[in-house]
Amino acid sequence: MSSASDLHPRCGWVHDDPVEVAYHDKEWGVPLHCDRKHFEFILLDGFQAGLSWITILRKRENFRTAFDNFDPEVVAHYGEAKQQELLQNAGIVRNRLKVAAAARNAQAFLKIQKTYGSFDRYIWQFVEGETVQNTWAKMDEVPARTPASDAMSKDLKQRGFTFVGSTICYAYMQAAGMVNDHTIDCFRHRELG
Repeated sequence: MSSASDLHPRCGWVHDDPVEVAYHDKEWGVPLHCDRKHFEFILLDGFQAGLSWITILRKRENFRTAFDNFDPEVVAHYGEAKQQELLQNAGIVRNRLKVAAAARNAQAFLKIQKTYGSFDRYIWQFVEGETVQNTWAKMDEVPARTPASDAMSKDLKQRGFTFVGSTICYAYMQAAGMVNDHTIDCFRHRELG
């Protein structure tokens, strides 16, 4: 449990960092139905690969500025010059493969929007349109991947995405509220149930 000063019982991964507490309390696990936010979460989850999530949260506003407010229409057109500019930006994670993946993933994202009418309609099919309500007692019960995240990862890769392995997809599903993985002793579990 978090020892945050307001005494709300929280999931065990939450520490006293105000950025992390706010993310847990207001965003993580809330069902997401906004394409721009879907793109933001996919982009940030890709950059998070191999790093701690708090690192990404602390750099989130820098990412927002650097990546044109997570507009997939703009990011899809990032060429070599823009990618080089991003690699010089100390406010974000400077990884050549991840920066290049952002532009490719934006292009694939736009194709899905065109095919399905929205990315939201496409992505929620992996949980049949409804949040999976889990009842984990402890954080060590929460899986790193599931058959749904395996299917999502496979399909996204076939559509041209990179940095979308099953573990990243499951983290995305948690963030986007496709699964409720707040532990049952966390105050948000019931609120989102």
